[in-house]
Amino acid sequence: MCAKSTPQENARNTIVPPKKPIKLGVLLSGTGRTFQNLHHRIADGSLEAEIACVISSRHGACGVQRARDAGVPVHVVSRRDLRDPDFHQRITEHLAQARVDLVCLAGFNTLYEIPPVLAGKVINIHPALLPEFGGRGFYGLRVHEAVLAAGKRESGCTVHFCDNQYDHGPIILQRRVPILDDDTPQSLAARVFEQECIAYPQAIRLLASRRERA
Repeated sequence: MCAKSTPQENARNTIVPPKKPIKLGVLLSGTGRTFQNLHHRIADGSLEAEIACVISSRHGACGVQRARDAGVPVHVVSRRDLRDPDFHQRITEHLAQARVDLVCLAGFNTLYEIPPVLAGKVINIHPALLPEFGGRGFYGLRVHEAVLAAGKRESGCTVHFCDNQYDHGPIILQRRVPILDDDTPQSLAARVFEQECIAYPQAIRLLASRRERA
């Protein structure tokens, strides 16, 4: 008579399908530094993900060339060329075709109206400690100028889920930096960006792990 397998042996013999990396869609409007950071983290193995597509709201954005140089499919959906709702619909179509799991806004300086199918699947990184210094018009050096003008002693970056308002939605995580007496908007921006390069991959790993447990 054959011996019955123990639960432990059954567990060892179970074929577990390989874990698929989370597929990202990256939306940008400018230099593409945040895209490049994510791409580097994936390449060095510190972020288990795949950038399935990049979508730019501007033809001349430097991030377009950076994505092409990295071999990532790029689509330009120009805010100047398309009116609502065509602009938002075109973005959604490209994301659907790429079958992304998570959409990452990476310096995307226009509002993307999130369809119900992507609710809870769009995130953004902002170079300040939200809910302060966010909203329409708060991007780039404008944010850091406002922080210094307000006399704050601390700044940082925020990764948050997106809704259909600028820089609004549940916070995923924040990283902080002190403000130095001799800080300029440029020096503060550089120090905050160092934390952004840590925070965005960290947030993506956190959301990927939640997805695996779901």
